[in-house]
Amino acid sequence: MKLKSILTVAFLSTVTASYAQEADAPLEISGSVDAYYKYDFSKHPNIPTSFASDQNSISIGMIDLALKKTTGKASFVGELSFGPRGQGQSLLPEGEESFHIQNLYASYAFTDKFSMTAGFMGTFIGYEVISPAANFNYSTSYLFTSGPFQNAGIKATYAFTDKVSLMVGLFNDWNLYTDFNGVSHVGAQLTVSPVEGWTAYLNVLSGKSEGVPGTGTIFDLTTAYQVTEKFKLGLNAADYSVSGDNGGYTGAALYPQYAFSPSVALGLRGEYLNWKGAQGADDEHVIAGTLSANIKAGGLTFIPEVRLDNLSNEGFYKENGELTKKAAQFSLAFVYAF
Repeated sequence: MKLKSILTVAFLSTVTASYAQEADAPLEISGSVDAYYKYDFSKHPNIPTSFASDQNSISIGMIDLALKKTTGKASFVGELSFGPRGQGQSLLPEGEESFHIQNLYASYAFTDKFSMTAGFMGTFIGYEVISPAANFNYSTSYLFTSGPFQNAGIKATYAFTDKVSLMVGLFNDWNLYTDFNGVSHVGAQLTVSPVEGWTAYLNVLSGKSEGVPGTGTIFDLTTAYQVTEKFKLGLNAADYSVSGDNGGYTGAALYPQYAFSPSVALGLRGEYLNWKGAQGADDEHVIAGTLSANIKAGGLTFIPEVRLDNLSNEGFYKENGELTKKAAQFSLAFVYAF
């Protein structure tokens, strides 16, 4: 009996010590701050992609704060943003925004190969993200603006090998913490890493969105290849169609980037996006070129950028207020990541 008690105490002590080690695992804190100056040569805020829309103004982006912790097989991520870049996605009425939840989810790794995640997550669709610290260009693409920013839902991921994995999930409508119409979308992502330095993501998301007269389905390819130590090439191609000939879009963006040194790099984003005309209406398209430099000093990145957009129809403004097909802008941004 005494031996049994000793063994029990020893076992509980081991479990307690193990739990204490897990509970004492450090809480990871990361994030970024950013601000910018933008000048459109027509003196109008012409280009209608997400964020950085102020004209001839020194403006703020956002403060982004992310918390992450892993205890055993369980982990969580919580990420909040404060400022116009984050508030642009807020569900609160205009004028009442104070912060935006970028991510709030928990994961559990059942095995080394199989895990599940539930909560509110940055979308798995597309190349660019909300946080400027994760993008090379400061302005965002039409593809980014046209697609979902975030998905609330539950997903399961299985790694077949270290080069191939599959995610499937059920999700709310685009960008909604709460979908009052019920879980409305199904999505999947096939991740393939055929060689070192090259990863490709084949994505699909389909479902019924509020205010959209049909079922919308996105097929999306996102890939990046570190061709050499200095040269990287990225690609995003997507097609979104709404059933019943109710519109959508098709587009592609190419991202060649060259690092002259660890602290200086130059990158180009060349993009084409075609908006599908609904119910027999004519299509419209845009061709956009964005040249950006990344100049780094510690956690700080300066991003001087020149952007030229050309619409198929007159949708931009000249300085005198007349319509034109072309727009040009210059911006200078800083992003500090920590």
